Amino acid sequence: MNTTDFAARLQDGTEQPLSSYAGKVLLIVNTASKCGFTPQYTGLEALYRKYRDRGFEVLAFPCNQFGAQEPGDAEEIRNFCSLTYDVSFPLFAKIDVNGSNADPLWKHLKSQKGGLLGDSIKWNFTKFLVDRDGKVVERYAPTTRPEAIEADIERLLG
Repeated sequence: MNTTDFAARLQDGTEQPLSSYAGKVLLIVNTASKCGFTPQYTGLEALYRKYRDRGFEVLAFPCNQFGAQEPGDAEEIRNFCSLTYDVSFPLFAKIDVNGSNADPLWKHLKSQKGGLLGDSIKWNFTKFLVDRDGKVVERYAPTTRPEAIEADIERLLG
């Protein structure tokens, strides 16, 4: 199984098959609106705008599992991201990334690239880089700024 074998719900409730991103380089991130790392939206948007024409996508998955830092509903999250950070990349429905209700995509991502202290996601803005074949090639800690990932994205885009 690879990343493009999954589907995820967009904020409007539409089921989005990730096969629609086949052949693209993906950066998949669990996000939150009230986190110390929330300003990373700026860097994520900059990467998206710079590389989307070359086949790069940022997929954001809001999550409220860490410090209750994503309490809003879909509309509040969308408005915050749009008005505060001018986010134009896809925002998916709020999900769990850990525990028994963890989203299947996130179970897959964690199984492919474990973290420093085990597979669990430790905080918001954990990032997974996926190559054009749907293979998870790297996992980045929440503290890793989007700009620090740029060379890896360039390499995968070729």
